[in-house]
Amino acid sequence: MRHYAILRLLLAGFFLYIAWPVIPSAITQEAVLFWGLWLGFFLLVVGANFATLLQMTKPPVMEQEHTGSRQRA
Repeated sequence: MRHYAILRLLLAGFFLYIAWPVIPSAITQEAVLFWGLWLGFFLLVVGANFATLLQMTKPPVMEQEHTGSRQRA
């Protein structure tokens, strides 16, 4: 289910596109802390989805393909 990882990357890129003009206007210490944490979380999301795309990690359980068949009793 690689398309979910691609969609999450596109959504994260869209959020960065929206937030980028506001980030340089952070003046107060709280604003700088907020945008620093936001960018850190952004990098975490992007890194995790790239790891899924490059098959370095297994996808989440909900996105794993079920290949087994049911056994009858």
